[in-house]
Amino acid sequence: MSTSYQTLSCYILAGGKSSRMGQDKGLIQIDKKCLVEYVLDCVKPLFKNVIIVSKNARYDQFGFERISDVIEDIGPAGGIYSALKHSQSEKNLIISCDMPSISVKAIDELISKSDNFEIVIPIHLNKFEPLFAIYSKSCLNNWKIQLDKGIFKLQNIISNFKVLEFDVTNNHQFPKELFTNINTKEDLEGFEHKLKHGN
Repeated sequence: MSTSYQTLSCYILAGGKSSRMGQDKGLIQIDKKCLVEYVLDCVKPLFKNVIIVSKNARYDQFGFERISDVIEDIGPAGGIYSALKHSQSEKNLIISCDMPSISVKAIDELISKSDNFEIVIPIHLNKFEPLFAIYSKSCLNNWKIQLDKGIFKLQNIISNFKVLEFDVTNNHQFPKELFTNINTKEDLEGFEHKLKHGN
């Protein structure tokens, strides 16, 4: 593949307080590590540039560059826009901070498909997964146009680009737990159980 890790940047969206968890999800501790650290541990050996998108200065403890949203309070659409505006790379991996089960093999597959598309998004069990996806810097101007129109839902914004949506439902590189976001205390307990028992 012509796109390589050295030419990509990785942005981790750590938007802030979760209404369902009642606190900043990325900083929740599981087995003596913050949730975001599971993501950081996966990506930091791969990418030269790893940036956390959050206004919470507590993320500085991990030693990575941190940027705040350029446009606040519009959810992930604002985080992705901020990442693209900041990035010096044409291709960018965007990951939510609450996806602790991501893997190098899954990232490899995303990157391998990214050359001819502005955005590459996996589809799992018919669900669109835009927070573990590749976005091109060239999306920036049109992304801002959509935001200026008041369009903040990711699926609606993304429909304006050249997108590869590829089904990973039966792809062993994308097991179902990879897309298990930690949104509730039950999700948290499930991930803790998996760490301790392996299933």
